Amino acid sequence: MSSEAPQPDLERRPDGEGPTSDEVKLSETEALYGVSPEAVARARRAVGEGDLAQIEKLVDELHPADFADLLQALTPDERRFVIKVCRHILEPETLNYLDEVVRDEVIGLMSPGEVAQAVSELETDDAVDILEDLDEAEKQRVLRAIPAADRAVIEQGLTYPEDSAGRLMQRDLVAVPQHWTVGEAIDYLRANQDLPDDFYDLFVVDPMHKPIGAVPLSRAMRNKRIVKLEDLMHTEFRVVPATMDQESVAYLFRQYGLMSAPVVDDAGRLLGVITVDDVVHVIEEEAEEDLLGIVGVSETDFHAPALETAWRRVRWLVVTLCNSAIASTVISQFEATIEQIVALAILMPIVAAMGGNAGVQVITVMVRALATRDLQPRGSNVWRVVGKEIAVAAINAAVFALVMGTVTSFFFGLPIGLVLGAAMVFNMIWAGIAGTLIPLTLARFGIDPAIGAGPFLTTTTDVFGFFSFLGLATLFLL
Repeated sequence: MSSEAPQPDLERRPDGEGPTSDEVKLSETEALYGVSPEAVARARRAVGEGDLAQIEKLVDELHPADFADLLQALTPDERRFVIKVCRHILEPETLNYLDEVVRDEVIGLMSPGEVAQAVSELETDDAVDILEDLDEAEKQRVLRAIPAADRAVIEQGLTYPEDSAGRLMQRDLVAVPQHWTVGEAIDYLRANQDLPDDFYDLFVVDPMHKPIGAVPLSRAMRNKRIVKLEDLMHTEFRVVPATMDQESVAYLFRQYGLMSAPVVDDAGRLLGVITVDDVVHVIEEEAEEDLLGIVGVSETDFHAPALETAWRRVRWLVVTLCNSAIASTVISQFEATIEQIVALAILMPIVAAMGGNAGVQVITVMVRALATRDLQPRGSNVWRVVGKEIAVAAINAAVFALVMGTVTSFFFGLPIGLVLGAAMVFNMIWAGIAGTLIPLTLARFGIDPAIGAGPFLTTTTDVFGFFSFLGLATLFLL
């Protein structure tokens, strides 16, 4: 008989006697990445006790991304203390993982020389990303402290439009002439100390330094030294203009499954390279921008002070207030109807809410389709998509109108139930129409379809919902 103790059945244990198996699995998964709550608690205890050695030990154990998460989990006072203690062991890469608000705070605790030293050790695109967020005076102080060669490259990166491929690219790449062999390329890679830390392709260039092909590193490593690179290179590769918008770059990588792509100037000369890790950040940034734009928030403000956050959000709240005033004006036109049939006041929010929520569903799908280019404002599939969304809205409207109309008839009588059902059908179909046309119209005029689409859509569904419900009630119930 085995003497091994039986394992507890986590799924069947009573509440309060320990974690379930799902909780254990979640804990094990979370342990694979990120900074743990225990590490944050240890850091806070060490800060409270002034234990400098413990803070340094903890920070030294963390990946730069996890250290960034730790800093963001601390209070501003705790964060300042940790930076002062650990500034000499701060990995430059940590700055790249910090939220913009927290990064500005951390950089404010460092001298221009320390910031310049950190920026000099980063890839060009990461250095540009950090410096572009600084105010002009601070940016110039940091640039003056950067070695001349690095400063020239970073300053050139800053000249490109914001959110362009020029800002996104890194200047360090591997470019080789077409007459080289695999052996010559390998010898060059071994002898050159200024190569990027990570790269995926060898870019083959002509005498004018224009890319004419690309050799994946894996393909070069699998061939004999005497094989010429021009016999191995892909000639059908994607070239990115430096002025291309970063959203288009992300689409290019997604569409063709790229690991890297060369960036060229107006004359077609090779300037730099964009790699897939850069594109991952762009995809995240663009998705976040679309999500926030739908509800009228211009940018994430999780770590921003309360006053700053309130000011950022106030613009769309003012728009919403004005829109609500318009809806209230519509309601006021039917004051006599509501006085005679009080039940209408109880049921009005149902019509408006169902239309608003149905419209937000449509507009979210449309904004995403436009962002991924599954839908084009002037594409051949526009009217097919619009027709589908209207059909979906009509089906949902019929179902919910039948349900709510029946319930309303039971409590308030058949006439009111019929009016409610009809108003829901009208408003939800209108939500389908507006939810498709608003993003398409904005995109057609070159405006980000996510910006303000949600608040404007809600206003139209509120106004149309109230007008149709109260208007039908006035026509048929009085």
